[in-house]
Amino acid sequence: MGPKADEPLSPEALAMFSKARRSFGISIGILLLGFMAIGFALVYRVMRDAPPPVMAEMLALPSGAEVISAVVADGAVNVTYRLDGTVTLGLFNQETGELTRSVEIGAQ
Repeated sequence: MGPKADEPLSPEALAMFSKARRSFGISIGILLLGFMAIGFALVYRVMRDAPPPVMAEMLALPSGAEVISAVVADGAVNVTYRLDGTVTLGLFNQETGELTRSVEIGAQ
């Protein structure tokens, strides 16, 4: 006849359960690390093989403009230039090269 359900477990049985828990925890930890490694490898592969963003071949500035700086940010090419003593910030579309906005910069 086997042990009753309400009887406490023997020390050998408790040791066996704790060893099984530890083994299960280690196995699950290794499995999760493996899934994470696969996920990181897939994300790296997708990001590495992504095509570079499309850039305009040329931007049209007014003739005689002196370029002070040019920066590519947030899908736009920001060009600061000086023309006839006035400093202007031109915001150009990164893909087409069209002037989308122009802001005059001056001191007060």
